[in-house]
Amino acid sequence: MSNSNESYLTLLDPHSPNEPFPPAEMAWEDPNGLLAMGGDLSTTRLINAYQSGIFPWFSPDEPIYWWCPDPRAVIYPHKIKLRRSLRKNMRNKGYRITIDHAFSEVVQACAAPRNYTDGTWITDDMYNAYLALHQHGVAHSVEIWNAQQQLVGGLYGVDTGHVFSGESMFSIERDTSKMAFIALAYQTQQWGYALIDCQIENPHLTSMGAENISRIDYLKILNGMSVLNHPKVSTPEWKRNIDCVELSRWQPDTPL
Repeated sequence: MSNSNESYLTLLDPHSPNEPFPPAEMAWEDPNGLLAMGGDLSTTRLINAYQSGIFPWFSPDEPIYWWCPDPRAVIYPHKIKLRRSLRKNMRNKGYRITIDHAFSEVVQACAAPRNYTDGTWITDDMYNAYLALHQHGVAHSVEIWNAQQQLVGGLYGVDTGHVFSGESMFSIERDTSKMAFIALAYQTQQWGYALIDCQIENPHLTSMGAENISRIDYLKILNGMSVLNHPKVSTPEWKRNIDCVELSRWQPDTPL
């Protein structure tokens, strides 16, 4: 990997999960946001990473790379786009929405090969790491079930307090990953979360309302120093059912 700043990349000790990450401003410009390498995927290190605005991302044949890109792609729950065609699908197809009912299955579905690639960044080690986070009450999933009670869409990510950091999503039937994202935005808005971290923008997320903010602004929000934060439910109960028909009527920009 090249680096226009010609600075050294911090090497983390795999036997010291509590060691601090380097400051975010030390992240490389090219590739954007690369901050450190090595370490491990222990629950302690992952929690420290997400609370610092850092996330792991690497291929199966690579060491663990840690990232904090600038800018950062985010969605404010009240700005999410819920289009008419999506509302119609949510009302008329018999879908059911749950949270934290099938975390393991969602991560496995996200790790499955896509039609545009045979590979996946969700290795067995990554799967086990996020499953451990879920068991600690830190990682959560949203599930979409069709009328035949088949899991056909969903997402998972990490709760960092004022922010929910989305990790991956999947869809087997049309619009089901979008439904999961709408459910996440609805629930996080109800609980007073400032935003959903999308990490890096892509056309799918942009179509749903994702926008870029500076790394500095993202870290301020993450640390609760932004006026955007609403009073947050201290310990929300994640496991629940969400009425898909009722959710289709949600107006995100309506004040709570």
